[in-house]
Amino acid sequence: MLNFTGQLDAYSEKQFTTYINEVLASNQLSVVIDLSNIDFIDSSGLGAMVQAAKKCTQLKRDFKVVGNPRVIQTIKLVRLEEFLHLVPDLDTAISKLST
Repeated sequence: MLNFTGQLDAYSEKQFTTYINEVLASNQLSVVIDLSNIDFIDSSGLGAMVQAAKKCTQLKRDFKVVGNPRVIQTIKLVRLEEFLHLVPDLDTAISKLST
């Protein structure tokens, strides 16, 4: 599980993407991205999330996203909840991972 805080926007998107790529290269585990503590996400952040989801699909890894109400609203607004495998909480994310 990868837990993020602060903002996921044009300023932090590159650091987020670099970190996700390093994690994916270092292991074969499923990915749960916890955005519960994110204060703000913009189109750059959403783009980084889409790229992470695509990379996990290419690597045949489970990918789930957990968010707070503000993040969930933003993701649903652009209709990415299914593509990003948005789930309501960490317990649900973990239970939905393939074993």
